Amino acid sequence: MAFDIELIKKVYSELPAKIAAARKLLNHPLTLTEKILYAHLHKDQKPENFQRGKSYVDFAPDRVAMQDATAQMALLQFMQAGRPTVAVPSTVHCDHLIVAQNGAVDDLKQANITNKEVYEFLASVSNKYGIGFWKPGAGIIHQVVLENYAFPGGLMIGTDSHTVNAGGLGMVAIGVGGADACDVMAGLAWELKQPKLIGVKLTGKLSGWTSSKDVILKVAGILTVKGGTGAIVEYFGPGADSLSCTGKGTICNMGAEIGATTSIFGYDEKMELYLRGTSRADVADLANAVAEHLKGDPEVYANPEKYFDQVIEINLDELEPHINGPFTPDAAWPLSKFAAAVKENNWPAELEVGLIGSCTNSSYEDITRSASLAKQAVDKGLKAKSEFTVTPGSEMVRFTVDRDGYLGIFEKMGGVVLANACGPCIGQWARHTNDPNKKNSIITSFNRNFAKRNDGNPNTHAFVASPEVVTALAIAGSLLFNPMTDTLTNDKGEKVKLDEPTGVEFPPKGFDVDDAGFQAPAADGSKVEVKVSPDSKRLQLLAPFAAWEGSDLKGLKLLIKAKGKCTTDHISMAGPWLKFRGHLDNISDNMLIGATNFYNEKPNSVKNQLTGTYGEVPAVQRAYKAAGIGSIVVGDENYGEGSSREHAAMEPRFLGVRAILVKSFARIHETNLKKQGMLGLTFVNKDDYNKIQEDDVIDILGLTTFAPAKNLTIQLNHKDGKTETFEVAHTYNQQQIEWFKAGGALNIIRRQVAG
Repeated sequence: MAFDIELIKKVYSELPAKIAAARKLLNHPLTLTEKILYAHLHKDQKPENFQRGKSYVDFAPDRVAMQDATAQMALLQFMQAGRPTVAVPSTVHCDHLIVAQNGAVDDLKQANITNKEVYEFLASVSNKYGIGFWKPGAGIIHQVVLENYAFPGGLMIGTDSHTVNAGGLGMVAIGVGGADACDVMAGLAWELKQPKLIGVKLTGKLSGWTSSKDVILKVAGILTVKGGTGAIVEYFGPGADSLSCTGKGTICNMGAEIGATTSIFGYDEKMELYLRGTSRADVADLANAVAEHLKGDPEVYANPEKYFDQVIEINLDELEPHINGPFTPDAAWPLSKFAAAVKENNWPAELEVGLIGSCTNSSYEDITRSASLAKQAVDKGLKAKSEFTVTPGSEMVRFTVDRDGYLGIFEKMGGVVLANACGPCIGQWARHTNDPNKKNSIITSFNRNFAKRNDGNPNTHAFVASPEVVTALAIAGSLLFNPMTDTLTNDKGEKVKLDEPTGVEFPPKGFDVDDAGFQAPAADGSKVEVKVSPDSKRLQLLAPFAAWEGSDLKGLKLLIKAKGKCTTDHISMAGPWLKFRGHLDNISDNMLIGATNFYNEKPNSVKNQLTGTYGEVPAVQRAYKAAGIGSIVVGDENYGEGSSREHAAMEPRFLGVRAILVKSFARIHETNLKKQGMLGLTFVNKDDYNKIQEDDVIDILGLTTFAPAKNLTIQLNHKDGKTETFEVAHTYNQQQIEWFKAGGALNIIRRQVAG
């Protein structure tokens, strides 16, 4: 029996009529994306032929999912909204705060001690406000959602950029900041710019060493880290139907790495099998009754160029395994060319660690395919030459693969099984090394490989591949090994070759679990008390941000002019900083410490204009705040790519930064800035970035007539007395301008709920 079955019944009962109305309104066949979005318009949103990439639209999501690191801030904001319970089904999943160090049992035990205060806070808030709570060890949010909550044709938002994983089960699932989640939990509409549509037609069928992971690694190479920005990627074709449901989830998961709003597959037999295999036959029966509405219209897929803004075609028969990296997930290398690239670029060829699992690749199928290679290694006299770790995606997967003997195979090969948590993928990893700064290589089946993300070392060359390829390279201990063509020498001195991996899509004896880790909320939470100690180092109640003062912003100091890639990891690092995700003041001490200063090519070193000396970014900004002086941050292309973490927007807001001016924004980060009452501006002429000098004092003019589609003006007041002006653009609509004026969207929500 599925969670929230009555909600799913309601969605499906209304689907045919809503889709028919949308088809009549648009007067053309519909993509799956259009069907789901138009079926989830907010009741106060007038339906119209929205312009892709331009129209702001209000939607009504079916549910909200939050992981523990971002849930803290989301729920601290929700507590200010004044509602007795959440308006839509919502869940919290404790997966981010467990540090991978010694193995699953010890690491989970330590996490429950170290994070006791935070877990108790999240459990009590969930209990009070009607939120489902998944305990530490239950699994990674996206795998747990796929197993329990995702359903074809639904609309979900989640406070993690990889919420998009649920597209593998036919759901439009979108990563957002906590303020967006707060809106929806408070019963308000959720706003999104009508996305553009990218169609990916898959033909042929995967075989041998090639897996679903290679599809998205290939797509990332085609579209790059910003090619999907503002778009939903819809996969279709006979190749799509041949992929397992969890394989589809892998592809959708890594869609976050191309900047896509989300990715989605249409309902098919593989999804039905997965629903029935995860004890949701009731949902499968309901979906079958409306199956024609859970995929794009046939005319769309027959002539995709007419209905998508961009179409890509990939023949799975010809697709080669890929390895992407280092330092960016869109540097795509076919396996046959990878060894040459390693040599040509002088990347460290010795492989120190291979890591499989994570929210992207931790299904039963993934683990069994990798285990088939581990068994070969044991049988052929090989052991992993690299350190090797396995991260199961959920307790259900872990319990089942352990029951079926697969975890024992990894251990015989020399592998270590970690807790069902994010761990090394997000920097929650105690790396075993004698020199934490040395140049080295690791390879993972994760999704992101930005510099310093996994272990804090900027010299760690992190590569991304399928679990099978990661396992093979870990056995070899070298990035130069091609398992499709090369041999290895075993403990008897014999040359042996690895056979192609084989896997099992579903456990023959079905999934099983003793304790999945779910805790239902109280039927009546009104008597539940949520306590936050005023002396806590981990949690801090929020105070409302101040409203706009009603005038142009003048006399702003330049805090930093960031050069090159500046992701949310650069703006608000994870790893050891995760412990402060519920304490805005403390975590603000990591603000922009990873960004490279244009003027001295150093991270976390900027000029304090009050003293003329260089200091750490947060310290300099705190000095400006103490002096009552606002500041501005200047950035490069795709500023804020990566994680959905709204701390990257809240920290500058809290410390007194008034505006972020960049060449271009990643979608989620731009929205997060708007929600917090910040100004997010872009250069009209990107060359104006070069005009900004280190000692500039900057004015933002035109705010007294701030209006949609009306540019503002930047005036640079240089140290030599000269001034320069240029126009800057913004994407604020009237509602978002009201957020700015009010000092943040939460201030408006509070007023609305209070009546």
